[in-house]
Amino acid sequence: MIRLHNLKVPLDYTEASLPALAARKLRISPDLVSTCRIARKSVDARKKSDICFALSLDLTLSPAKEEERCLRLFPENEVSRVTPFVPPVIPQVSSPTRPVVIGFGPAGIFSALWLAEAGLRPIVLERGRDARRRTRDVQAYFTEGAPAFSPVSNVQFGEGGAGTFSDGKLNSGIKDPRIQAVLHILVRFGAPPEILYDATPHIGTDRLADCIIRIRKHICSLGGEVRFESRMTRLIREDGHIRGVEYESEGQTRTLETDFVVLSIGHSARDTFESLYGDHFTLVRKPFSMGVRIEHPQALINAAQYGHCPPQLGAADYKLAVHLPDGRSVYTFCMCPGGSVIAAASEKDTIVTNGMSRYARDDRNANSALLVGIAPEDFPDSSPLSGMYWQRAIEQKAFLLGGSSGRAPAQLVGDFLRQVPSQAPRSVQPSYLPGVTYTDLDRLYPPLFTDALRSAIPLLARKLRGFDHPDAVLTAPETRSSCPVRLPRTETFQSVDAAGLFPCGEGAGYAGGITSAAVDGIRCAEQIISLNM
Repeated sequence: MIRLHNLKVPLDYTEASLPALAARKLRISPDLVSTCRIARKSVDARKKSDICFALSLDLTLSPAKEEERCLRLFPENEVSRVTPFVPPVIPQVSSPTRPVVIGFGPAGIFSALWLAEAGLRPIVLERGRDARRRTRDVQAYFTEGAPAFSPVSNVQFGEGGAGTFSDGKLNSGIKDPRIQAVLHILVRFGAPPEILYDATPHIGTDRLADCIIRIRKHICSLGGEVRFESRMTRLIREDGHIRGVEYESEGQTRTLETDFVVLSIGHSARDTFESLYGDHFTLVRKPFSMGVRIEHPQALINAAQYGHCPPQLGAADYKLAVHLPDGRSVYTFCMCPGGSVIAAASEKDTIVTNGMSRYARDDRNANSALLVGIAPEDFPDSSPLSGMYWQRAIEQKAFLLGGSSGRAPAQLVGDFLRQVPSQAPRSVQPSYLPGVTYTDLDRLYPPLFTDALRSAIPLLARKLRGFDHPDAVLTAPETRSSCPVRLPRTETFQSVDAAGLFPCGEGAGYAGGITSAAVDGIRCAEQIISLNM
């Protein structure tokens, strides 16, 4: 099989037309193309007057000597040899105790899936609720605000983790062959097939929950268990090795004996971090980011990126970054085309924002996190939990600034740049529910953040026309883009404090999104499997 790279095709192409287009590029007869599959698809909008799709195609040619001829004729950046994806073979093993997975976000889901496929019958402890009940709880919070907030079932806690209420983005900065396994598994359980080749793949929050439920049912069919509303309270260790887990469920403290624990708690399990620190597990500070959600009309983003926007292109996205003269970085993150800004708190009397899009990405606004990079030396003190407590302090202050009702503090970009409080929306209607309170964000964030954002927004507007639109809305705070804590681990992915404990995913400081967290979950499961072989 060969891969034809960077084939430019019109926006109205059909899959049936691709073999002929590929043959023309290779200067062969279309009859020689036996199979043709899209391997990658992106938009080439460098020329607004000639926007097209750029495809990479995986082809088999018959006879096979035609593939060899193309490999000789074209440079490697145009035609290369490719090996078809083969699902990984997971060995069957046994263990004297069942492994325990803490948390059922992406890292926990894929770790549990791998362990279940190996025959190890994992037990998953998830502090939140299943996806169906969780969705009802989250919608109640969006509608009713603070009185309907649930500390056990919210945008951060519950089946699927924080990614369940997001855009379901699957792009990742890591390079790992396991990524293909993750994507193929998601498609197997109901994700749209185009995630296998889209340059910016996404599932959408409306489809992601069903996919996760199917994976959970499969894990259970292999002998695994997922116990909801079960919060880990203590790790039991003896002689430097994990021996069990204590957890609370239905008002009772229970114990599980085990030799292996995958600690995939996510970035918001603050009480768990406090418990680990109190039990003398090693935690270290790590860089993270905080900022706001910036919201524009989707039509403005479409015009900036494409000039005109044919329906084949869908809602345009962006990814921007700038390094300020003082060395600090400001960048966009988790951009949600045609989406909404959502209430994402996990603690009572706090405000946290995030972004969410459905698969269709057809809401009127676009939004993105606009973040300021923070180094450990910026933290208020040297405690390993200092960054976490700083997050909490900002979130509590935002709750008060928003009116103590669940409304989020917000300011228009034009007012923010002029340093005057906002009073009301203009042409951009904010999507955040249960609503926003217009104010001055200098009352929320210290100058470290506001000065950086004021310097960055005009610079980012040079890269994306209209980014500094005066009516665009800044909704605050965006504090959970990543975890400010890391749990150190060895080259075998085990904790430096206890053999058999595998700190995993975003909460442990080793991932930054759905895909990278899933891959880390697989890595940890592979280590447990190898230890039982």
